[in-house]
Amino acid sequence: MKTSDFNFDLPQELIAQTPLKERDQSRLMVLDRKSSNIDHKIFSDIIDYLSSGDCLVLNNTRVIPARLFGEKEGTKGKIEFLLLKQIKLDTWEVLVKPGKKAKPGNWFTFGEGALRAQVKEVTDDGGRIVEFHYNGVFEEILDQLGNMPLPPYITATLEDAERYQTVYSKHKGSAAAPTAGLHFTKDLLKKIEDKGVSIVYITLHVGLGTFRPVKVEDVNDHKMHSEFYMIEEEAASKINKVKKDGGKVVTVGTTCCRTLEAATGEDGILRAGNGWTDIFIYPGYDFKMVDWLITNFHLPESTLIMLVSALAGSNFIMEAYHTAVREKYRFFSFGDSMLIK
Repeated sequence: MKTSDFNFDLPQELIAQTPLKERDQSRLMVLDRKSSNIDHKIFSDIIDYLSSGDCLVLNNTRVIPARLFGEKEGTKGKIEFLLLKQIKLDTWEVLVKPGKKAKPGNWFTFGEGALRAQVKEVTDDGGRIVEFHYNGVFEEILDQLGNMPLPPYITATLEDAERYQTVYSKHKGSAAAPTAGLHFTKDLLKKIEDKGVSIVYITLHVGLGTFRPVKVEDVNDHKMHSEFYMIEEEAASKINKVKKDGGKVVTVGTTCCRTLEAATGEDGILRAGNGWTDIFIYPGYDFKMVDWLITNFHLPESTLIMLVSALAGSNFIMEAYHTAVREKYRFFSFGDSMLIK
């Protein structure tokens, strides 16, 4: 299976630069895997597809202000850090621009010395392991100095940083938002719950590895980066019960989908707990827990379009994407949504 099999032409003007005024008024493309029909709705219509006894699984991670701008000590050269994941207390894996300025032993300063960092090592894929030094609480310093890590394809200024957070975000730790969840409002979630749908929250801290381009020609050769997840006992019990009773497990976003599949055994039982996952889902994968998926429209040749192709079928997904381009759907983080049923 070739990476190029997942390519498509996307006009630049279809990449959404700003969120809609109302979260739940984005468009919703509904893919029916049984009939191969494609319907066009509004996201608030999602409630019509959910039934009492179903389970809606959401990722309650919260994006941290992970982009830092500073300078190299001694030369005053400008530097940009993007925090990817916490290795241990005060030690993080980061992306650095320009990387040639960040060699092991080099020191960098942010916020006129409020935060300092020393490079400890270079990772296999060109990232850096750094140790931060500061006085006070790291999260508070990051709130003061950091910037929201919007994806590089978004060049417009985000007026309200909360629009890059879901309305149910809770646990800080992500370098990117679980964007399929951005379409939900608190009111819509209450209506869904009132319909008898179980709403369950799990956590996966999204790393940029999810969005990194696949650089190998053979999909089987691609290696995913690991991401940290948490599934509480109560959440696992609710999801397992819905599955056992014949309800649909509907995951919101590829992050929820990957988490559930990673934590579900071959016996079809979801295990509670914390851990790291580098699960890579692409066509040929046999889903153990996820029935339906709510997701956004993804980058060409990305691991995300490979995941949705595994669920809906490559030909159906590529047909849907060509339809989305023709119908001028909005793409990527602030774009429109898709339900695979």
